[in-house]
Amino acid sequence: MNVRSRKAFTLIELMIVVVIIGILATLAIPRFMRAGVRAKQSEAKNILKQLYVNQRTYFQEYESYWDPGGAILSPATPRAFAPILAELMPSARYVYTISVNNLTFVAKATAADPGLDDDPAADVWTINDGGILINTVDDGAL
Repeated sequence: MNVRSRKAFTLIELMIVVVIIGILATLAIPRFMRAGVRAKQSEAKNILKQLYVNQRTYFQEYESYWDPGGAILSPATPRAFAPILAELMPSARYVYTISVNNLTFVAKATAADPGLDDDPAADVWTINDGGILINTVDDGAL
C-alpha cells in the first residue's frame, strides 16, 4: 500500500481561502468607509456647536444674533465670522453659513464637493438657536 505524504495545500483549499478573504473584505470595506465619514463629520458638529455658543454669547451682550450679511466661513475666508470669534482651519472640509431671522438663527455646514467620501453627494448639518443639531443630508448613508 502506497501512502502519499501531504506537504502542500491543494488548489481547492487555496481557492476556498481566497473566497473567504474576499467575502470578509466586501463586508469590512463599507464599514471602514462609513467610519471614516463619521470621523470627518465631527468637524461640522464641533464648529456648529462653537457657532451656537458664540451666537448665544453675542445675543447675551447685544440682545440680537450676529448677522453675517451673506458672508461664508470657508477655508478661503477663514475669518469671515470674526465678530463672533469663529475661525476656520485651512484644512476644513465644510463651508459654513448663518442665516438670522429676527430673534432666531440657523447655522449650516455643507461639505464642499466632492463630499466626504469622494462621491458627489453633499453632507449637510444644521444647528438652530435652540441648540438642536441635525444631519439633514448624510453623505455616509448615501
